[in-house]
Amino acid sequence: MASKKIQSALISVYHKDGLEPIVEELKRLGVQIYSTGGTQQFLESLGATVNAVEDLTSYPSILDGRVKTLHPKVFGGILARREENHQEQLKQYDIPEIDLVIVDLYPFEETVANTDDEAAIIEKIDIGGISLIRAAAKNYKDVVVVPSKAEYGMLEKLLKEKDGVTELPDRKALALRSFGVSSHYDTAIFNYFNQGEGAEAAFKQSIPEAQALRYGENPHQAGTFYGKLEDMFDILGGKALSFNNLVDIDAAVGLMREFQDADPTFAILKHTNSCGVATRPTLLQAWTDALAADNVSAFGGILIANTTVDLATAQEIDKIFYEVLIAPDFAPEAQEFLSKKKKRILLRIKAFYAHERSFKSLLNGVIEQDTNLKMETAEELETVTQKAPTAAEKEDLIFALKCAKHLKSNTIVLARGQQLLGMGCGQTSRVDALKQAIDKARHFGFELDGAVMASDAFFPFADSVEIACEAGVTAVVQPGGSIRDKDSIEYCDANGMSMVFTGVRHFKH
Repeated sequence: MASKKIQSALISVYHKDGLEPIVEELKRLGVQIYSTGGTQQFLESLGATVNAVEDLTSYPSILDGRVKTLHPKVFGGILARREENHQEQLKQYDIPEIDLVIVDLYPFEETVANTDDEAAIIEKIDIGGISLIRAAAKNYKDVVVVPSKAEYGMLEKLLKEKDGVTELPDRKALALRSFGVSSHYDTAIFNYFNQGEGAEAAFKQSIPEAQALRYGENPHQAGTFYGKLEDMFDILGGKALSFNNLVDIDAAVGLMREFQDADPTFAILKHTNSCGVATRPTLLQAWTDALAADNVSAFGGILIANTTVDLATAQEIDKIFYEVLIAPDFAPEAQEFLSKKKKRILLRIKAFYAHERSFKSLLNGVIEQDTNLKMETAEELETVTQKAPTAAEKEDLIFALKCAKHLKSNTIVLARGQQLLGMGCGQTSRVDALKQAIDKARHFGFELDGAVMASDAFFPFADSVEIACEAGVTAVVQPGGSIRDKDSIEYCDANGMSMVFTGVRHFKH
């Protein structure tokens, strides 16, 4: 029969909060309860009559609690099909049927996040609990399984609304949840062990939290976000985040991570590329000068600051249309002012978090790599020309390099006075990227005398340096490494330019 009434339950949980209403329903329905250790004590404190698993198995909890439920009298009652052959064996071995299994596993991931104590971590690998979940889920045609505290509410509803009677779809839905819990748990354990020397070349990821998006990159594509946005942001207002919003927000956070400890800095991004960046004594000045770099592309853009947005800055920002505004905080009056436009998304960022590894799907598989968390310092710049950059030029070179790192390759950045003047990105040649950068800077009224240039990769010929020099650029930063580096260096020496090498390429595809 598809309908099954719960008459017996095994409860073994780590997190006990939220169990009270379930226990009250089980008591009301006269369900026979089995449990062990701390869970048993908790249930009894709520007035429940509990049968000790030790009495059922005739074995105590042993090996410091590592073995409590691992016994045929427990697993037989869970795995037995409710049909003649299995029923006969249950009677033969005096094994009671168990209709409901409630488990909440040891907090392995939380333990890993909070300690480096390997012994403590290993003890939080749940064996009995995970086995109970898998056994009950396998036998979902006859058994109800609750694999974590996240499902306590589902069970409470079934007990209250159906008086402990479940249908096959109810049990199958919980079985699906159960295998999701068990596979995620195993993945977390595998990834903990699969580190350092001897690690296996295996790609395993599990993110159980999912949020359906309005659509994907385009309206005909479905989209889903897997993760906990609330761990990174407080969403203060605006419409629901879209697939493209999230991609752009990720790019904005990556860029501003480079400036999180700098003086007030503002950046404007469009389609993941920055079109305006400036660092200034005040955020209002930073916003004004970031917008000046390209006030056309800023329309509908993603805005991000590295410090609290004040009312004066908010009032200036409000003069243009934007999709998302991100900042570590908003002054109360600024937040109130910005919230008047209900579709504008306001995000308070909690941390400029970055995964140490990044991946994406392509072809018939996945590629994974170390996330590019490297950023050079002024002290690491190697002067390769006769003329060294001034202290101010070094600051601008690092500023430009930070911008270039987060633009699509091939890319060139022109900057001066901690302000992005022009950028060229996503071009098939470095010369085209440079010409685009120069054209954009001039289009928005910037003269390039005394500007610096940053390139994400080396110059294969001296032509880019020559074009930059003619435009007014006086200092250049690039990785170096071309077999023709000498050509660019000689041109700089002959024309009074300085050039520094980083030895680090920042391609972004």
